[in-house]
Amino acid sequence: MPDIPDTVLLEERAELAMNAVAGLPDADLGGIPYFSADLLARPATLQHGDWDWGSSHGRLLDACLLARQMTGKDTWREVEDGFRTRLVGFFGADGLSYRQARPERGWPANANLIDQRAVLLSLTTWFVSDGDPEARKLVDRHVAALKRIAIKERDVWFYPASEYTPDGWPSPNAIALHLAPDPASFSGRLIMPLLRYHQATGNEDALELCGWFARLIVHKSGVFNEDGSFNAARAYRSGHFHTRLGTLEGLARYARHTGDHELTAFVRRAYDWALGQATAFGWTPGDLADQRYEHESCSLVDLIGTGTTLAASGHTAYWGVVERFLRNHLVESQLLDLGWVESALDTSGDEPGWTTHVRVGERVRGAFAGYGAPNDFVCDVELGRGHTADVQACCVGSGVRGLFWGWNSIVTGNRINLLLTRATRQVTVLSHLPHEGRVDLDVHEDLPELRMRVPDWAGYAKVRVSRGTGSFDGTQPGAWAPDGYLSIPAPRAGERVTVTFPVPETTSTEVAAGREYQVRWRGDDVIGISPEGTARPMYSGRKVHPTAPRRNYELARPAKEWTW
Repeated sequence: MPDIPDTVLLEERAELAMNAVAGLPDADLGGIPYFSADLLARPATLQHGDWDWGSSHGRLLDACLLARQMTGKDTWREVEDGFRTRLVGFFGADGLSYRQARPERGWPANANLIDQRAVLLSLTTWFVSDGDPEARKLVDRHVAALKRIAIKERDVWFYPASEYTPDGWPSPNAIALHLAPDPASFSGRLIMPLLRYHQATGNEDALELCGWFARLIVHKSGVFNEDGSFNAARAYRSGHFHTRLGTLEGLARYARHTGDHELTAFVRRAYDWALGQATAFGWTPGDLADQRYEHESCSLVDLIGTGTTLAASGHTAYWGVVERFLRNHLVESQLLDLGWVESALDTSGDEPGWTTHVRVGERVRGAFAGYGAPNDFVCDVELGRGHTADVQACCVGSGVRGLFWGWNSIVTGNRINLLLTRATRQVTVLSHLPHEGRVDLDVHEDLPELRMRVPDWAGYAKVRVSRGTGSFDGTQPGAWAPDGYLSIPAPRAGERVTVTFPVPETTSTEVAAGREYQVRWRGDDVIGISPEGTARPMYSGRKVHPTAPRRNYELARPAKEWTW
């Protein structure tokens, strides 16, 4: 087994998350996954919710496929196939994905518009990953249905309600009055998977929907204010961050695809405003009202996705934002320690088909925080909504997608964008951060040039490049490429290039939901937060060593690279 630095491995985190993905299905309900977990309850509780159908299945199938690509492992094929089979079974004859009725809970069958995004996301990943013609057939029908049910007016297309039924829209009056409640939730977040499906297959209906939904969001909806801020009106879910940020991710991709620089500027205004509401390490408020005290991992993943898209579009300063979020709140929001969770010994307290208390902690190990605090996996504050869900199925699936966004962006072509460990066909990146300012690049193919992003905090004068042909530092003419990356000319197969630089320790004051936190940094890594959390504290167990510890680990090197 290769000896590598014992630092953050995004592919390993994806493998750990698959424990939670596999632990959520409920055998008493035919494999339908539980949606949420209360880990403070004694004993802890897993519970179903009205998101169990297309939303949860779409997110979790997507996670299975992404984790398979990241790890090169097929260990969870049975779990993946279960989600796939059930998801396909939710489709109606009209091509939409339907929630199943649960009359005892007052839930009617309907095609929820929020669900359709998760469904489309997973089916697109299924096709991009495997090229399965069944997936393509399903998505073609799904896209056609989404186009067919849209209300089409001269200058805008929209969905007038959150639920579509086999009999059509439930409120003809909503159509007559041109009402489009929360277009970001129903339409804006569809843009990202629609565009990716178009890019994979050439489906023109998918691209046409992207254009109309982009027009709706930017020019007609009022979801975003002129300065980029989120509209806090209750009609827009009080500026709900997950749906707004997911919409920005789609708009950023559509702008890049079409070469629309004005739209990119629109996205950047809103994204920069959102970053101002978040902490530098990645905690985000849930919305601008009662949910502003609690962080949803889904929102952080949207920030990561949008940041990678903007950075890949040439706004490379956002790579630093993405790296901070990956190194800190995404991996820190993953549940790995269970000592504070109490599970039941038997099923006597269960309500079959609704709740369970057995092995709850073990089942959700690897999950990402459903609603968390800046310093704690659990959000248990007196303000806002108080304590709600500690784990949510949507955040479990989204967390894996966030890992994939990062892992897929570490190396693009001949560019090292993120200083995290990863192996590709051309180069293996071995990061010693945060212990040492050192990155080793093991080259596997002769290349004209390698370029590596060096963090702003590292400066340039003490950046040093060591290789078999000699060494140079950051003050040498020609050391830097025009895009600001460090330039390593003509690396050869079998060569190791080592880049070193200083790693400063700094402090900052971060404000989250009106409360101040004192944060200690080492480079891009948070090494402590004050005050500390209480239920499952974050960042309190991080240790820094003079040299990076070592471990034996076989990095995955995909035979076929594919991107989102």
